[in-house]
Amino acid sequence: MNDEVIAFIGLGLIGGSIARGIKREAPDTKIMAYMRTRSRLDKAREDGIVDVILDGIGEELSECDFIFLCTPVEYNADYLSKIQPFLKPGAIITDVGSTKTDIHEAVIRLGMESWFVGGHPMAGSEKTGYENSTDHLLENAYYIITPTAQTTKEQTNRIVHIAEMIGSIPIVLDYHEHDFVTAAISHLPHIVASSLVNLVKDSDNQQGLMKRLAAGGFKDITRIASSSPEMWEQICMTNHKNLSLILERYIASLNLILGELNKKNGSYINQLFETSRDYRNSFSEKATGPIAPEYSFTVDMADEVGAISTLSVILAAKGISIRNIGINHNREHGEGTLRIAFYDKETMDQAWNQLERYHYELISN
Repeated sequence: MNDEVIAFIGLGLIGGSIARGIKREAPDTKIMAYMRTRSRLDKAREDGIVDVILDGIGEELSECDFIFLCTPVEYNADYLSKIQPFLKPGAIITDVGSTKTDIHEAVIRLGMESWFVGGHPMAGSEKTGYENSTDHLLENAYYIITPTAQTTKEQTNRIVHIAEMIGSIPIVLDYHEHDFVTAAISHLPHIVASSLVNLVKDSDNQQGLMKRLAAGGFKDITRIASSSPEMWEQICMTNHKNLSLILERYIASLNLILGELNKKNGSYINQLFETSRDYRNSFSEKATGPIAPEYSFTVDMADEVGAISTLSVILAAKGISIRNIGINHNREHGEGTLRIAFYDKETMDQAWNQLERYHYELISN
């Protein structure tokens, strides 16, 4: 696709990573980009990722074979009518939003079903913005593709090709099914994590003992509660029907558990943990999902003067960057005394191999 022209409306973490992946595999592809923050576009041009900086939505888009909408979900639909007058025959509009019904309904209202193929790269990071994009962020991540009723097989295959080219795993789904699935595996977990954190906050004593002891498993399952409130408000509002349905099912399951717990039904509780363990253990470790993973492990080591400094020097000597490091004060789930987090899996694996050479006792999360 070296001879094709692609425009990005919005060039943040996901859009930037797609653009980087395309340039890596097809460096002669002409990439245009528009966003409000001009300095980031200047940086993208300096990096050789963006060839043409757009001042707005205009005639230059008539050159494009693909247009990626990479703004927040509530804004993507607004750009459709602005782009429509400048589409050349055969051009494809796609998006990267994590909810699909809202934009598909806008496409139908505008009569643009023959132009549009929805998309959702299921990857992310705790960091945002073009400056944190990489050409490998979407490698081995599922890339959901949601055609319209008028999308041709050829159009779908063109988006599939881009997803495969940047290392993703494409899956073609009906957009209704996409939103129901993500309500369960992505949107509900964020609500659960946030509500659990707030429950502990509201239940804590004046000394903040719960907050002090919260670590290990609690921090792991509530890590996503640190996500952007603005972004998750948009996601929940654009997928509220599916989210409400799956939340009602979850509340019903919690009420069932509560009832069996009050009956002291140990066999039910045992089965609860057994079935969830077996199903959880069947999940693939090869592909990333909608919730950004934390690349970390723990180290079991004695509390000695200079121990953390020595470990840090060992990693630094190999150019391994640490995102975060801290002592585990609560280790009831078998964690080591020191938890180390990294920016990506490759760096984590390098650190693990390096520390193994020095005979550290390492524990995976």
